[in-house]
Amino acid sequence: MEQLTLFSDDTGLPLAARLRPRTLDEFVGQKHLIGEGKVLRRIIENDSVGSMIFWGPPGVGKTTLARIIARKTKSTFIDFSAVTSGIKEIKDVMQQAEKNRRFGEKTILFVDEIHRFNKAQQDAFLPFVEKGSIILIGATTENPSFEVNGALLSRCKVFVLQALSKDDLTALLRHALEDERGFGRTVVNMEDKAVEMIADFANGDARSALSTLEMAVLNGDYGENGDITVTAETVSQCTSKKSLLYDKGGEEHYNLISALHKSMRNSDPDAAVYWLARMLEAGEDPLYVARRVTRFASEDVGLADPRALEIAVAAFQACHMIGMPECCVHLTQAVVYLSLAPKSNALDVAYMQAKSDALNMLAEPVPLKIRNAPTSLMKDLGYGKGYKFAHDYENKITDMQCLPDSLVGRTYYRPTEEGLEVRFKNRLEEIKNLRGK
Repeated sequence: MEQLTLFSDDTGLPLAARLRPRTLDEFVGQKHLIGEGKVLRRIIENDSVGSMIFWGPPGVGKTTLARIIARKTKSTFIDFSAVTSGIKEIKDVMQQAEKNRRFGEKTILFVDEIHRFNKAQQDAFLPFVEKGSIILIGATTENPSFEVNGALLSRCKVFVLQALSKDDLTALLRHALEDERGFGRTVVNMEDKAVEMIADFANGDARSALSTLEMAVLNGDYGENGDITVTAETVSQCTSKKSLLYDKGGEEHYNLISALHKSMRNSDPDAAVYWLARMLEAGEDPLYVARRVTRFASEDVGLADPRALEIAVAAFQACHMIGMPECCVHLTQAVVYLSLAPKSNALDVAYMQAKSDALNMLAEPVPLKIRNAPTSLMKDLGYGKGYKFAHDYENKITDMQCLPDSLVGRTYYRPTEEGLEVRFKNRLEEIKNLRGK
């Protein structure tokens, strides 16, 4: 927990900390929120801040916006970390906030990484938010719908911050080279290409961009006059490995598997292979991907191409036997095959409709005709009476009723005319005609 001080010595701080914007005019990006006339800008400038949550990827300005609010507001501002604080610290802050409220003073509590708080810790904020003791501002990289308690979330306005564009980052880097808080007191010679390389590498993250720039400048070539030349080669050495934005337990995990699934469904093999590579190169378990691909084979292809399931299962077995990095090509084969395969979701639709009936009609008895009768008592009760053994009949089909009485006539499987499923459709129509006769 840290009380914000507005007059601190920046000497020795990293470049990203030294250049942290102090006003909305210095802030880069998020024009949809803080552009002229936009809602968040009006809220901050009018000092009418209510409880809110900033949701966005790392390095897009969540903490910076909170600190700008601290400078604009007439409230007590407390900086609180979910990583280092527990219930005791929360209670101490709440007691101080309650005292402030009695004296007519507002308290703004900024909670960084609020998703790291468990339910009990988040619940501790709720009564104080409700009665106005605190104005809560939370920052999170995770979807607040999943990570913030519903009761607390309903009392907060969620603002979604977006990854910075390449143009935003390029402007930020140029500003860092010119501002006295950055490298403005030193002549730094840097080609546009080198600046753009850093902007590309940062992947929308301002903190990463400034940290990389600082490393590149510190490793630049020093001239006799004290100037520094940063070449594209120097930048290349500082950006040799880009870490992919991916959290196997977080929202991005589900975003990427959704992208893979929907690209295959849309018969787009190029997009599907790209999303597959994004997951695997970020360290995703190939068996997880293989399970999802296997599910897709029946959910979205089904009997339009029965081989799809065989190929998906074979890819799963290959992943299990040899693992990464070799199994990436087996998954690619399955993903491309499934992308190009004819599509039918008839099996998925059939099961979901049957599931609905099964859950809503739990007591429907199995017809006596199709019950086994292993004991004489069961035979006496009519179990198995009237059963027709299909193999004894022409075409191996009988008119015997197999659904419960209340569901007679219900149709779940409706085959499409995609791929091989048209053959199953024709066969089903033939069976129905024979049964009708």
